[in-house]
Amino acid sequence: MSTRASPIGIFDSGIGGLTVVREVMRQLPTERIVYFGDTARVPYGPKSPDTVRRYSREISAFLMAQDVKAVVVACNTATAHALPMLQRELSVLVIGVVEPGARAAVGATRRRELGVIGTTGTISSGAYECAIRAIAPDVHIVARACPLFVPLVEEGWLDTEPTRLIAREYLAPIQAANVDTLVLGCTHYPLLKPLLAELLGPGVALIDSAHETAAEVARVLGANNLLAESFASAAAPDTPAHQFFASDAPEQFLRLGQRFLGSAIDCIETLTLG
Repeated sequence: MSTRASPIGIFDSGIGGLTVVREVMRQLPTERIVYFGDTARVPYGPKSPDTVRRYSREISAFLMAQDVKAVVVACNTATAHALPMLQRELSVLVIGVVEPGARAAVGATRRRELGVIGTTGTISSGAYECAIRAIAPDVHIVARACPLFVPLVEEGWLDTEPTRLIAREYLAPIQAANVDTLVLGCTHYPLLKPLLAELLGPGVALIDSAHETAAEVARVLGANNLLAESFASAAAPDTPAHQFFASDAPEQFLRLGQRFLGSAIDCIETLTLG
């Protein structure tokens, strides 16, 4: 049975969810984290909803076996297709990345003109539009798929001329719509935030789904009296002992992990599911 001292389980289709891990570590420094990146089966975007739900169920079963007190679905596609199922089936709190970002966007907009960027799978699912309109039916939303942002971020091309050219092309309809708020609807995109802010200018608020999701985790755990009082680790009582698992390519995970997490990952364990 999970307790306040139990870890938080976080999963993603790959490594992008480490931006959520980074924010949870920053906002909740006493919490332990078990992270699973499904690097063997990334990307989830082109896969069918049934397949994404199956993958999400398999990963959640693994996290539940680690006695987690909450499961954070740090993948926009998995949130869109599997979140309601997981919330029904799991006996712990389940939090996705879409609704926190949607709420923050509605709270930030001044003129009810919102933009959403994400992967092709996330944008085609309409998940953000549905979540935003459930809160504020009158808003105008412009959604744009930006599939090249993910490989650019993973290459480390965060502020190069090719990245700027591609970003300008992607952002053109967003700027034409004169939005005042833009949702970064992919966990890779926070690493592009400085560039996007520069291109869009100070009049556009950028909603970081990783930051908002971590804030939601803090709120929900607090409301359920599940916040860890202090970090507990048998090996080193004062040092967080987070665990990282990947279904394939642990070398790439270690290489890119520091870029997404902001600090080095000491160890990554390989675990094949399915």
